[in-house]
Amino acid sequence: MSLRNLYFARFGFAVVWGALLAVTAKDLGAVAVALLVLYPLVDVAAAVVDLRSSKMKGLYVNIAMSTLAAVGLAIASTSGIPAVLRVFGAWAVVAGLIQLGVALSRRKLGGQWAMIVSGAGSVLAGSSFILGAGKDGASLTNLAGYAVVGGVFFLISALRLSRAARTAKAA
Repeated sequence: MSLRNLYFARFGFAVVWGALLAVTAKDLGAVAVALLVLYPLVDVAAAVVDLRSSKMKGLYVNIAMSTLAAVGLAIASTSGIPAVLRVFGAWAVVAGLIQLGVALSRRKLGGQWAMIVSGAGSVLAGSSFILGAGKDGASLTNLAGYAVVGGVFFLISALRLSRAARTAKAA
């Protein structure tokens, strides 16, 4: 699978996941918990697919951290929404830093500025999830928005990579 196609797939997943979580975010029911655990597992699968073609060592760290996040989210879901927000936030910070590093190393491929911005945004969003976890009315709804915004960045990168490929063929 090409990087461009992987990004298109991640966009589609993020939008669907965000919509489903927004609908189920009222509490930590079985569907919401399953969605929360699924999100980092899809990140693991995407990193494995990416790793097969790119051999980027940072992706190994991403696989390990996302696997731990899935387990951590399953455990945190038994303690309530604030615990889930803290685990998801910590994972978003680490995943964002990894995404930022990978995107910076791929600058020459083109289409990576959106991934750079997305990685930095993930660090900020994750920090806000952690800081907001203890506040009254802490909600999972922000996680849905985070996923959709991240998905839009994947779409932008996929479109930019498509454009770069067309330009390279024309040259």
